[in-house]
Amino acid sequence: MPSSKPAQNHASAGQSARTIAIFAADGVQMLDVSGPMDVFAEANRQLGRVYYDLKIISENPGPLAASSGVKLLPDLTIDETGNSNIDTLLVAGAPHADQIMPSIVLQNWLTNMCQTTRRYGSVCSGAFFLAHAGLLNKRRVTTHWSVADTLKRCFPDIILDIDAIHTRDGRLRTAAGVTAGMDLALALVNEDLGSALAQDIAAQLVMFFKRPGGQMQFRRNGAIAPTGRAALQEVQRWVSTRPDLKHTVASLAERTGLSPRHFARLFHDEVGITPADWIENVRVEHAKTLFHDGNFAPKQVASLCGFNDIDTFRRAFVRRVGITPADYRKRHAITRAD
Repeated sequence: MPSSKPAQNHASAGQSARTIAIFAADGVQMLDVSGPMDVFAEANRQLGRVYYDLKIISENPGPLAASSGVKLLPDLTIDETGNSNIDTLLVAGAPHADQIMPSIVLQNWLTNMCQTTRRYGSVCSGAFFLAHAGLLNKRRVTTHWSVADTLKRCFPDIILDIDAIHTRDGRLRTAAGVTAGMDLALALVNEDLGSALAQDIAAQLVMFFKRPGGQMQFRRNGAIAPTGRAALQEVQRWVSTRPDLKHTVASLAERTGLSPRHFARLFHDEVGITPADWIENVRVEHAKTLFHDGNFAPKQVASLCGFNDIDTFRRAFVRRVGITPADYRKRHAITRAD
């Protein structure tokens, strides 16, 4: 419902509007566009003037079909942006963005445009468009957790922060996924107009000013796929089926017929992390699955997942998920009617 609070003049009324443009491809996720736009629009409403001039850009003329089937009519095509003086350019994601190869024309446009804007970035899987244009190399980036591994595999020079809700690296901004685009937009408002207005906007839109925890708390079906040679995969499957057992480098090496030192080196080389880190990942993912059921207390889950005590479990969970086991259970447990 609209606020009765009078508009506050957080910026000079004589300042020209800043153009916020979101590029959208056919099949775009509507909320990747509308979510950030509503944050910027609320800033305008609370200021009582147009501080942000909002534009949607497409590659070709005509309406776009969003992934929901809703039609979206862009304001400009990339060919019409020559004199648009874009301040901030964001690229929206789409459910199939990881499978799209952007045209050379679009890649060149992104490269040229991102050299002239004050800020640029992506929402959700929109990161793939920027990556194809070479704009994410050696940069700290996040994207939706479900396509993060694909992004890193296809573009290994990216510095991926898979848990971040949104990131900032120089002029680059990226958001984790869908509603995280609103978190990113709020952060941009905070940069431009200060925390007081940003907090007012968050209150009006009933969203966190700073969301607790990272995006990994939302990952579902987080089973970690076995990788490496067959002997290592067998060990990984064994740990995944019995995370409650006391797994050590020595016990796992014995299953493969290797020395502990050789096993640890081989595991790290082929899987990418140490056996201890991998085991902790498996245990935390199993804990999340148990919490979704809603019937287990944190102490029970710690035992079922092979942690020595509740304190060790809590530290590992916070390290991997960003919030405590108790908080995760409150937010994600399935409540069943009696």
